[in-house]
Amino acid sequence: MSWQGRVLRVDLDQGSTRIEALNQDWAEQYLGARGLATRYLYEEVDPLTDPLAPEMPLIFATGPLTGTRASTGGRWTVVTKGALTGAIACSNSGGKFGAELKYAGYDLVIITGRSERPVYLSIVDEEVQLLDASPWWGRTVWDTEEGIKTAHTDPQTKVASIGVAGEQGVRYACIVNDLHRAAGRSGVGAVMGAKHLKAIAVRGTRGVRLANTSVFMDAVTDTHQKLADNEGRRELTEYGTNAMIDSMNAFGGLPTRNFQEVTFEGTSNINPAAMSEVRPNGHVNLLTNKACFGCTIGCGRIAHVDKAHFSVRDRAQYHHASGGLEYETAFAFGPVIGVDDIDALTFAGFLMNEHGMDPISFGVTLAAAMELFELGVIGLTETDNIELRFGSAQALVQMAEKTGLQEGFGKKLGLGAKRLCEHYGRPELAMVVKGQEFAGYDGRALQGMGLGYATSNRGACHLRHDVFAADMADQSGEGKAEPCKNSQDVIAMVDSTGTCLFTMGAWGTSEFGALVRADLGDAWTDERLVQTGERIWNLERLFNLEAGFTVADDTLPDRLLTTPAPAGTAAGRVAEIDRMLPEYYGLRGWSADGRPTTTTLARLGIPPRSQAADVA
Repeated sequence: MSWQGRVLRVDLDQGSTRIEALNQDWAEQYLGARGLATRYLYEEVDPLTDPLAPEMPLIFATGPLTGTRASTGGRWTVVTKGALTGAIACSNSGGKFGAELKYAGYDLVIITGRSERPVYLSIVDEEVQLLDASPWWGRTVWDTEEGIKTAHTDPQTKVASIGVAGEQGVRYACIVNDLHRAAGRSGVGAVMGAKHLKAIAVRGTRGVRLANTSVFMDAVTDTHQKLADNEGRRELTEYGTNAMIDSMNAFGGLPTRNFQEVTFEGTSNINPAAMSEVRPNGHVNLLTNKACFGCTIGCGRIAHVDKAHFSVRDRAQYHHASGGLEYETAFAFGPVIGVDDIDALTFAGFLMNEHGMDPISFGVTLAAAMELFELGVIGLTETDNIELRFGSAQALVQMAEKTGLQEGFGKKLGLGAKRLCEHYGRPELAMVVKGQEFAGYDGRALQGMGLGYATSNRGACHLRHDVFAADMADQSGEGKAEPCKNSQDVIAMVDSTGTCLFTMGAWGTSEFGALVRADLGDAWTDERLVQTGERIWNLERLFNLEAGFTVADDTLPDRLLTTPAPAGTAAGRVAEIDRMLPEYYGLRGWSADGRPTTTTLARLGIPPRSQAADVA
């Protein structure tokens, strides 16, 4: 079976490592990756612990399908308490690092403590060492990955590392692997930096074992074909996720200039057609697409910046190809700050990967800063003499670099939108839930998305639920609670398998079930898988309640609740959270104040703790 049955524990206080057996009972309840790591976190740390404290665990986790031939079976997860949010953080990445960690023989790597000096963790199957990282401390992700591979004289070594942003505690620092894939949200990179852990380098040769190889390959063949035939998959392969920018703009759900507007006049300059346009000088932004380990979709983009562009004209070190625009980076560096310069957007994306930062959080934080500037709350004295006006490509590029290197006003931007706006006395300008910045969808035009933002356990997130079909069909809040709740449970399960959510356009629970049963055994029925997702969601909720979150945190910024959408299909509407939330709580089996009842926890097999509601 594709649980490896082993956990690697790393104590940075003592500089020690040890291998222990996986808690198989927990694996049977929580499957793997997101779910299994959440159970370990919940059992091993007080949720009130500061996320940057040495005792906060940082858990790297694979799923049972990670490293198998299941399409997209390369996903891996980081679980901890978010430096940005103070809520549970579960950040998911692709690339090749996850499969390599699985091949080294580990389901989880649990890291605690704080090293006295910068170190990196080297894993070569059972050979585990903590090695000196001082040559790369203060260096970029790109320098670190190249340097460690050279030091190990093995180009097949896979590296996940942080940049200066993580070292210096940027609240939305991420962990980057394979140069431009990332565990991107909630500040997991800042937690890693607080431990003085620069990187994990892994090389694995053990492979994986399946419960029934022939049945598994039949399931792989079937699910591969369903993906191949799926129109949504074809669109992702051809256009990438940035195809969403035109549809959201036409729909009136594209957040623009810090969510003051819902359409952007410049989308034609940054959409997939613009990425593929041949310019008079022969430059084309987009070079090719790229797939993660085992992926038959290939949604990733590889692009380069025009050498004549102001951002790289005198900087030959950036005259190369790297990760290109995806929808969320295009939104975060484009409409939400009013910029339509595709080369500036692409270069800002390079800087996010190089320095290790979440582009969504950076872009929405910069949007808040631009609104503060235009309102006169901050001025040139605060912003290093840079005009932070909506539409300024120069400000985008300059502030991306300043934030990545933690220089000047970049230190303020590194706090995230919530802390930035609170610092300047205008908290209402932060487009966040539970301290985490919104993705590229407006909750007035997409009411189910708004409910998903409000109830997400990791703060505002577009990847924790799927209500798109219902939202596109009807702009009211009617009937959105049930698909929101149900999709949250399914996605929690999918995240725990080690596969990508983009398969869900072609696969339902039965397809995931066929893969998991051939991998782990026939006891994993479709119903059990969905209930596993529900169990994970409720355990995450309990962690947050014990960390101090309440029903008051299941909401949206006042701008979305009180200011009607100015245009689009939802013109005149506000987000209808008050209408949707009671129905959602009821469907979840929670009390009116958002706490899982003892009855619900008993049904899910979760031992009740202090935050369970004593309601039948």
